[in-house]
Amino acid sequence: MKPTPEHNNRMATMTFASVYPHYVTKVEKKGRTEDELQQVIEWLTGFNKKQVQTLINEKATFKTFFEQANLNPNAHLIKGVICGYRIEDIENTLTKQVRYLDKLVDELAKGRKMEKILRK
Repeated sequence: MKPTPEHNNRMATMTFASVYPHYVTKVEKKGRTEDELQQVIEWLTGFNKKQVQTLINEKATFKTFFEQANLNPNAHLIKGVICGYRIEDIENTLTKQVRYLDKLVDELAKGRKMEKILRK
């Protein structure tokens, strides 16, 4: 499946604050912690816990979130299918970055070892 321009726009305007609680719920339901989630977010974006909270409080869109992020140089190693989209085939940079984060959260929730999630 290929993301449409409408889908890409929806990703850009969605707020990180609206999605973050779902990430927390997803990982905690599977026995992982919010601290582990924070570790994954920091690996991908460079944001520490305080910076993440600031972005949540500011209701930053994913566009703003990833514009301010310092994306990990190994992020390109995140591959696979998430929400019906093959990450490697996504052409829109922002949509790809959001799907990177979704994939990492999914791997965390599925119990994957942290060193594998962080592409070490």
